[in-house]
Amino acid sequence: MQTRSLGTSGLTVSPLGLGCMGMTWAYGAAPDKAEMVSLLRSAVERGVTFFDTAEVYGPFTNEELLGEAFEPIRDAVVIATKFGFDLKADPAQGPRANSRPENIRAVAEASLKRLRTDRIDLLYQHRVDPEVPIEDVAGAVGELIREGKVKHFGLSEAGAATIRRAHAVQPVTALQSEYSLWQREPEAEILPLLEQLGIGFVPYSPLGRGFLTGAITAETVFDKTDFRARLPRFQQEAMAANQALVDLLARIADPLGATVAQVALAWLLAQRDWIVPIPGTTKLSRLEENLGAIDLVLDAGDLAAIEEAASAVAIVGARYQPAMEAMTGR
Repeated sequence: MQTRSLGTSGLTVSPLGLGCMGMTWAYGAAPDKAEMVSLLRSAVERGVTFFDTAEVYGPFTNEELLGEAFEPIRDAVVIATKFGFDLKADPAQGPRANSRPENIRAVAEASLKRLRTDRIDLLYQHRVDPEVPIEDVAGAVGELIREGKVKHFGLSEAGAATIRRAHAVQPVTALQSEYSLWQREPEAEILPLLEQLGIGFVPYSPLGRGFLTGAITAETVFDKTDFRARLPRFQQEAMAANQALVDLLARIADPLGATVAQVALAWLLAQRDWIVPIPGTTKLSRLEENLGAIDLVLDAGDLAAIEEAASAVAIVGARYQPAMEAMTGR
């Protein structure tokens, strides 16, 4: 398989990674653990080397899953995990950040045990903590890097000023934020900044949490345990309006012999050669479909048609509920 470098850091990974959150959390009942271990190892067999998890996914169970799956083949994979949420906070009061240096170290030590490894390849701050200066966060991760427990530092959903300040203390290898054909906010300020600083970009939800696969329609009803049921963009009226984008992409995909998902991922890969999307899935068939995007070459005409389709549709609905939305772009 081809490889990509995340900026100028020297961290080289497969062009597509695998987001693992849904294997234990967020999208309804968790799949069978043994099946997910098998899927993770199947991904490695197909050339995927980059896997994304976090302590909050579960909590904890997602990291434990990856630890079990990858312990026998640890050197074949790059594992990214995250700190930054206060897991002791009352959920009823909404999400709270916790990036105090002592918590960063405690989370990293616990993650190492759950992942059954001696190092975390890429450690992200999951969300910016307004109560802790980003310089203190970068310094704490820098200490872990010097100790060999962490290899690279990352940020998630951070704004331009925060990225600059963090990078001045401890070089940032990658930024992970939502980016797709229905979430293009990073294009205005973030992508030029990352290019300037030599930082890689890891788009999460590159398929719009499944919407850009074409498998979700306005008639789709989500289980109450599926967090999309609470998201503004996945309410019936919003999905009905946003279906126009999928319909337009389908018209572009058909002549290419591709699926809508493959076109959406290939479009992302074409934006910069240091972008590495991490679509998630719990199905081998979807994994193989997504990997097909790596070999889908979009020419200038294809990219222009996609741009025209995307600009013709005004996406309806916020990405998150207000409390979570407020934690992005800081």
